[in-house]
Amino acid sequence: MEAVVPHEITTELTQILANLVLGDNKIRSNAEQAVNDRLAQTPDLYLLALAQFSIAADTEMRSFSLVLLRRLLFRAAPGQQPREGRLTLYDQLPAHALTTLERLLLHSLSHEPLDAVRRKTVDTVCDLANNSMSRGRPWHALQAQTFTMTQTGEAGFRECAYRLFSGCPNLVMDLQTDAVLTVFRKGLQDSQSVEVRLAALRASVSYLTACDQLQLSHSLSLLYPMLDTLPSLPNIHLKSFLSSLTPLCSSHPNLFVPHMDALLSFLRGLIMPSVDSGPTPTVAKPFPGTSSFTFPPGGSGSRTPDDNEEVTEDEEKELVRKAALEFMVSLTEAKPALAKRSEGWTAAMVRASLEGMGELPEDTLDSWLEADPSEDAQDENYPHVYEQSLDRVACALGGKAVLPPAFQYIPSMLANYDWRLRHAGLMAIAAIAEGTSKVMQMELGKVVDLVTPMFKDAHPRVRGQLCTDLEKRQNLVCTSHAAAALINFCEGVERDTLVPYLDPIVERLLKMLNPGAEDGKVVKGYVQEQAITTLAMVADASEATFAKHYASIMPLLLNVLRNANSSDHYKLRAKAMECAGLIAIAVGRNVFRADANTLIELLIKIQTLGTEFEPFLPVVMPPLLNAASAKADVSIYDDEDDVGETREGWETISMDGQIVGIRTSTIDEKCQAFDTLVVYCATLGGRFAPYLAQSLELSLPALKFYFHDGVREAASRLIPLLFSCGKQSGTLTSQMVAASFLQLINTIRAETDPSFLSSLYRALADGLRVVGIPALTPDLQATLIEATKHQLQTLADKRKRRAESPEDDREELALLEEVEEFALEDMEKLLKILDGQHPLLVAVSSVRDLGFNQWDSEEERDSDG
Repeated sequence: MEAVVPHEITTELTQILANLVLGDNKIRSNAEQAVNDRLAQTPDLYLLALAQFSIAADTEMRSFSLVLLRRLLFRAAPGQQPREGRLTLYDQLPAHALTTLERLLLHSLSHEPLDAVRRKTVDTVCDLANNSMSRGRPWHALQAQTFTMTQTGEAGFRECAYRLFSGCPNLVMDLQTDAVLTVFRKGLQDSQSVEVRLAALRASVSYLTACDQLQLSHSLSLLYPMLDTLPSLPNIHLKSFLSSLTPLCSSHPNLFVPHMDALLSFLRGLIMPSVDSGPTPTVAKPFPGTSSFTFPPGGSGSRTPDDNEEVTEDEEKELVRKAALEFMVSLTEAKPALAKRSEGWTAAMVRASLEGMGELPEDTLDSWLEADPSEDAQDENYPHVYEQSLDRVACALGGKAVLPPAFQYIPSMLANYDWRLRHAGLMAIAAIAEGTSKVMQMELGKVVDLVTPMFKDAHPRVRGQLCTDLEKRQNLVCTSHAAAALINFCEGVERDTLVPYLDPIVERLLKMLNPGAEDGKVVKGYVQEQAITTLAMVADASEATFAKHYASIMPLLLNVLRNANSSDHYKLRAKAMECAGLIAIAVGRNVFRADANTLIELLIKIQTLGTEFEPFLPVVMPPLLNAASAKADVSIYDDEDDVGETREGWETISMDGQIVGIRTSTIDEKCQAFDTLVVYCATLGGRFAPYLAQSLELSLPALKFYFHDGVREAASRLIPLLFSCGKQSGTLTSQMVAASFLQLINTIRAETDPSFLSSLYRALADGLRVVGIPALTPDLQATLIEATKHQLQTLADKRKRRAESPEDDREELALLEEVEEFALEDMEKLLKILDGQHPLLVAVSSVRDLGFNQWDSEEERDSDG
């Protein structure tokens, strides 16, 4: 095919592309800049040059040019101004260049000899076709060529044709349904290539997903050849086919209604583990087959080729098993009634999940005992897929459908000689608890009786699952899990229920903190951290009753804050900070007063670390963000008679004609949390970036938290600080900026408090100084001006009404006007940032001249007269 761009362009671009893949950062950066410069000047020439490389270069360059072309075509044009609509390089190409580009890619599609490169052509063509069609530019030549490729004798081209239908279903959506189904059936029944059948299956799924109801009703027959692709497949391919079908389960579950019996018959054999009874267990060797004597030593490290093939085959079976189970669970979630009506469907999923949960490696106990649970909550050897599947099935179907088949197996699992099945039985009860809670509550006594004997199980992992082995300190992981379980208990228990158990709980937690004093053992750091966290929650739940343990615990915490200075102890110190604060709140000021100054001095010393405080963030931020996200706990009363005696920790206010009771402790903690976020963000700058998005999500709605002015003020101060943090760290996105400005502007328009109005204008101005004026889009700027006009009119009306007020109110009115002056001043500063000669500046001066100041000037003139 003849060249479509000048030779000097292709020569130059060849060198630039060669530099792009070099390891030298400077050379690569220069090459990237060169690409941007050329695309800014003559995008059509260089994009066409890339397309030309896809048909007239070596293999590596053909592949690279297709990938680069796909990335560049629909990215924003270089040098585009933020105020312009988002135009891509594609949008800047003239019609003749688009036609040439399409022609070059079609040539690559039909003549590329290598499958790997041709698939990259397919990806690029699909992107181009989808975006072109969304802009109203059809590509009839591609449609015709794709249908032609389905008829070719070479399997690679047929596969790419169906890949095109999959990636761009719009190619066939306007055609006769029968013609489309005929082409897809042919691909699904391709006898020469599994790859063609897989591509045709994916194309069929894309087509059915995109169909409207009328097309769908005429396409039901397509599901038969789609499902017929499965039975004859070997395991190496079956997983891909099942995974490709699964999205259709979620989007169109009704398509599978006629096929449920056949599906169950086929899938049931896939989701169950292969049966291998193995050696007979004995009392001396209850787990035969887990290890064996071999000679010479080390023989296990060298496997025969047959052994390797067997391992690979087992892995393939496991992948197919999980894919089949995912298919069934996805269909169940999408259409629970269908699963309930299909006899045996639910029982098969439940049994398969239970079987899978019991397949833990036997030889992982030592590593499990030594592991720090806080560092890796997910045991990589644990079959999480099966536990999650059981949980999802329970949530989808409920207790009536899931509990009978589950408890057909769970009791025998709990009584099994194999600890892995006992462990799986306990995990299963936990997994189904959420989805079946309503029904399980009626049988809760039986479940407790079933589980209680497991407290004395011989295996640590079974006891660890119960999380209650506090006294047997030789197993630190069980101890840590047990302490963590107490947190969940304390969060939901009444104080009076906890108090009878308070002494033994605290005693055991203190032993976890300092076991060395008793037997010389060195305690793990994560155990101490968990003990401190649990002490904090126990103190919070038991409140003033915890005072009798104060003298035993607070000195230990203060000692940690003084001496745990190494980097290994950052987390321990942070948890000690939190625990000391919660204990102080629980026991009250009289008990805490003696240690108050010491704790404050230690906390100030830690907080003044500046940027060195960063390692503490992973520990202190989660509870801080949780406190900042707290909702107001309110009660609404119809009239004053309903209020009765005010509850401790509550206040009542009148709001919008209603009497509202507010729990002050919660919103005070929320305010304190926001104040702390301001300090952290201001101190750490860009190092606060991991918490930028979460903090911003909390700050924007907090601008309208009308129950506490302190929360609103802190949120308005935090937003520009977060902008600065994001700019320093490179994590601030245009979406974050736009959303923040929009929320600030909407709050400005609705605000009635002039003091907070001043804070809002100041936050907006500070934010603009960080990100620049162009970040305030024309639409946002217009909304801001309208909001400002509304506020100016409101302030003018208020000041005019004050002119009619009695003179004995003048002192109070003067104070109000002084607050308004601050708002007008910050409003003026923002307008000057936008435009030094902004027309609204005159309006601001006019509002200033109204009201109380005007009276003073009139009186002065009268006295002069």
